[in-house]
Amino acid sequence: MNKPVLPMSSLSLKLPRADRSIETYRLAASRTFPAKLEGPLNRIAFSAVHTVADPFADNDPWLSVAVDWDKTIAFREHVWDLGLGVAEAMDTAQRGMGLDWPTSLELITRSVGAAKRRNALVFSGAGTDHLAVEDARSLDDVIRAYEEQISAVEKVGGRIILMASRALAKLGRNADDYATVYDRVLSQVREPVIIHWLGDMFDPALSGYWGTQDLDKAMDTAVAIINGNAAKVDGVKVSLLDKQREIDMRRRLDKRIKMYTGDDFNYAELIAGDSEGFSHALLGIFDAIAPAASYALSRLAAGDAAGFHDVLGPTVPLSRHIFKAPTRFYKTGVVFMAYLNGHQDHFTMVGGQESTRSTLHLAELFRLADKAGLLANPELATQRMKTVLAIHGIES
Repeated sequence: MNKPVLPMSSLSLKLPRADRSIETYRLAASRTFPAKLEGPLNRIAFSAVHTVADPFADNDPWLSVAVDWDKTIAFREHVWDLGLGVAEAMDTAQRGMGLDWPTSLELITRSVGAAKRRNALVFSGAGTDHLAVEDARSLDDVIRAYEEQISAVEKVGGRIILMASRALAKLGRNADDYATVYDRVLSQVREPVIIHWLGDMFDPALSGYWGTQDLDKAMDTAVAIINGNAAKVDGVKVSLLDKQREIDMRRRLDKRIKMYTGDDFNYAELIAGDSEGFSHALLGIFDAIAPAASYALSRLAAGDAAGFHDVLGPTVPLSRHIFKAPTRFYKTGVVFMAYLNGHQDHFTMVGGQESTRSTLHLAELFRLADKAGLLANPELATQRMKTVLAIHGIES
């Protein structure tokens, strides 16, 4: 079916183009999505969520972390209102790119507490990032690091997303090494975990994960380890930006194990599924498009596949732009969307990461968000876009 074309609004601004010209861009009329979930869902859907930096902190952003805790938790409340789960302290929160383990644990503690007060869904990242890669000497070091973080998350009542380990990527030479670590760690968890396979496009330090550069062999190893620990695994999140590999892996998993798509390029069709199955969702892009994602999922649950694609389909070009290479800088686009939509009053990020994308990138993000009907308050978003352009010397 043809994608809907929204009527134009009276709002306009000047936006830069790649040919160094300036265009007068007129906004489309915004779509309106419910602020709370409408009806039950037939997919489990997590949003990996960002961290709101404290712009008033007198710190050195490249060296230390300052979090606006009220705004950070308020954003999670927004996600929960929409019926989505929260994937906490993951790479979307800048884990390993500005957010250290002590701050991550405080974030997890606060988020788990907020979720319990409203019986909401939250899983939290446990990894080995407090172990410097250069200090990791053996697989036992990796196992101890995993155990430490798992224990800390479980102590505050959290469920686990088992993150990929840079230290294991360094030390693990083959399938047996990975089996040694994962079998040992999974044997100790209190409740089934979600295993995250994060591709090296998201984190170059994870190149060769599962002991090989060959993705077919890597999948063989991952499937064998995961299926061999099926009682300890709730599901798998695959972040390879490769639709067919996710489908292939989904079909090979033990029937007790869920597939959570982490494909920010192809999520709409993977969630919709095919005659042999579908993927649930654990996506960073859902941070930026949460109201649309919630409504689309409610339409899918109601049997309205056309309505699902009508809403979610137009968000895919935006997601592909936000997650374009270098993919690890996607967090900048996610936080910029939160700023445009009024979830925070500034475009400042942990680690100074607001600088990782160009002005042209942000201008195109604005166009694509508008075309998908994702600007909740177009007047506010337009004014904030003009502010950012002015800071970069472009009068709009």
